[in-house]
Amino acid sequence: MCASWRPRWRPTSHSVPRDGSRPRASPPPGVRIATAVLFDFYGTLARATAWGATHEEVLARHGYESGVELRGWLSDDGLYDGQEHHEHSRSRDHYRAWEHDRLRALASRAGVGPDDLDALVADLDAAGKQFALTAYGEAGKALTALRDRDVVVAVCSNWDWDLDRALTATGLSDLVDHQVTSARAGVRKPHPHIYKHTLARCGMAAEDTLFVGDSLSCDVHGPLSVGIRAAHVWRGDTDPPPLPERASRVANLLEVLDLV
Repeated sequence: MCASWRPRWRPTSHSVPRDGSRPRASPPPGVRIATAVLFDFYGTLARATAWGATHEEVLARHGYESGVELRGWLSDDGLYDGQEHHEHSRSRDHYRAWEHDRLRALASRAGVGPDDLDALVADLDAAGKQFALTAYGEAGKALTALRDRDVVVAVCSNWDWDLDRALTATGLSDLVDHQVTSARAGVRKPHPHIYKHTLARCGMAAEDTLFVGDSLSCDVHGPLSVGIRAAHVWRGDTDPPPLPERASRVANLLEVLDLV
């Protein structure tokens, strides 16, 4: 997933493709075998199955109604992708303060009064953290199979400071060799630095690595820009968007095994 990590901001279809007859995935001709696979997290390895209060419910608790002037005021999709924020990634406390500052700025621009800001932002922040995650059914099998082949497995995600907790909650933590979250890296996908940072953590070269994710911008075009081959996960029931060269498409994570 590329944009905001909060699940309610990214409704997607995860149904099985209609025809069920996709051609088997395979690496492009002449491509080196991957010895490391980097995965996006939300929308790729895991999804949300339960949420806390919606933004509208939080607003209503504080006497605000969502309307035309407030539409989208909390949805930061596209506003922060690719952004550098190293100064806010010095520690968890610095990053959490930045998260609150962003909510305050968005709420202020939407017309929330100063007397309401602190309580409303605290409520919104808490609601945004209240969700349950579950791994896709094949995720554990795919990661286990890759590690059995001595492939390095890493997660590179636009996520908050606590990606480790999210992976633990989904039962995938022990199947991942390295974790990189934008909050700690100081930059969000598709900024080139986060991919290079992840490669350095893994001790791998770009040409020996495959990136797997559900976002064309963050998980396909971004990795390709630094020389990493990409695989686009498409679980939708509509026709998928076209892919650039050096990119493949998979319907589920087990198909990734055919690409390495």
